[in-house]
Amino acid sequence: MRFLVPLFCFFAAFQAQVALAATLYIDPNTASLFRGDAVTLSVRLDTDELSGECVNAIDGVITYDSSITAADITIGKSIIPIWVEYPTINKEKRTITFAGGIPNGYCGRVQGDPNLTNTIVDIIFRAPGLQVGGGETRGSAKIAFAPETTVYLNDGLGTKANLRTLGAELTLSDNTGPEIVDPWSGVVADDTIAPEAFSVGLEKGETAFEGHYYIVFNTTDKQTGISHYEVIEESVAQSKLFSFGAVNSPWITARSPYVIKDQSLQSVIRVKAIDKAGNEYIASLIPDPSLQNQTSWYIFGAALLGFVILLLAILATVLLRRRAKSSAVTIVPSETI
Repeated sequence: MRFLVPLFCFFAAFQAQVALAATLYIDPNTASLFRGDAVTLSVRLDTDELSGECVNAIDGVITYDSSITAADITIGKSIIPIWVEYPTINKEKRTITFAGGIPNGYCGRVQGDPNLTNTIVDIIFRAPGLQVGGGETRGSAKIAFAPETTVYLNDGLGTKANLRTLGAELTLSDNTGPEIVDPWSGVVADDTIAPEAFSVGLEKGETAFEGHYYIVFNTTDKQTGISHYEVIEESVAQSKLFSFGAVNSPWITARSPYVIKDQSLQSVIRVKAIDKAGNEYIASLIPDPSLQNQTSWYIFGAALLGFVILLLAILATVLLRRRAKSSAVTIVPSETI
């Protein structure tokens, strides 16, 4: 019977490996910072080759100690193209949250990939500089995934993957180094490339946004990542100007999908993507004239119908008043004999 023990252990270990579908980890998992230094840590995803499972959605929550600050986030190298919740830093709660999906799923790195194409987000952490009157002194800072972090399998059922998470620990010095180390600032300073070209799509659904027209847009920036988007709707006359952003048509910070204000589709719609170095790319959308005509007739018809209803209401009121007058009994006082 003894020979069955190692055999059982082998199958138990194999089953444990199969059950483990994904690993979220922080790379590098250790770093040393002097006061004022910064470091870029990558959140990466590995899938288990033995299970053959693919991942199509990630809902992540990262926590970090108060002895460091999360300075910035970039998704320029992320394998996630669709974000349900853009990576967000909550400095009060000291959390970083994000949620996104990968169409057709992510099944692991291709052979020869040096761990550089499995990035979810890059996070820039900074050690506090010298403070007047001192401050909190801690020799290390931990960064970890919260228990609610979830990864979903690409099985069409929304099945939660058996997930392993690996955090990181930073060693913090109370002293300043020979010079401030801040590689992220250098990346931002060197970024002179605009975000990648993209197009703006016009959509309308019966249930989405109460049947209103809306636009969808998305692009990437491989250097510093997209900071935000801005939208402008300009009349045809304004769209012929060389500069965009008239006083009566200002740029508005927006996210996709975005419900446009001009539902008559008589405006040129422009979307500006701005990366974290300030570089811009502007995409324009001119609605199809046939849609403009349909929308214009719809608005005209609605206005005409409203006018007719109002006119009928006025006529009905007048007729009721006339009937009231004609049916009234006039009492004539009798002559005194």
